[in-house]
Amino acid sequence: MSTLTFLFRHSPHNNASGREGVDALLAASAYSEDIQVLFVGDGVYQLLHGQDTSEILSKDYAPMLKLFDLYDIEQVFACSHSLKERGLLQADLVIDVPIISLQEIQDKLQSTSKVLTF
Repeated sequence: MSTLTFLFRHSPHNNASGREGVDALLAASAYSEDIQVLFVGDGVYQLLHGQDTSEILSKDYAPMLKLFDLYDIEQVFACSHSLKERGLLQADLVIDVPIISLQEIQDKLQSTSKVLTF
């Protein structure tokens, strides 16, 4: 079976790509069991809890990330280098995800069949 990878590399709320990516991910989980999710670069900001979007009139979709377990999306990873660069810790994240090295991220990307970037 081929692996489908969702790569989140943009910060949330500056456009709709993050929310659309989460929607697509949840929908794809109904059709594929081999899905992995990677948060790299500014994409790690997607994982921050306590985001206040009321002033920008945007829906905070971070709580939807908590649905990953319900949808059997188990392979979710955050880049350690990206978190460190931004001064973020595991405790800052809305979900508990394995934090892996940049090399491990690159290895996962090389071994995947398809990559959808958001």
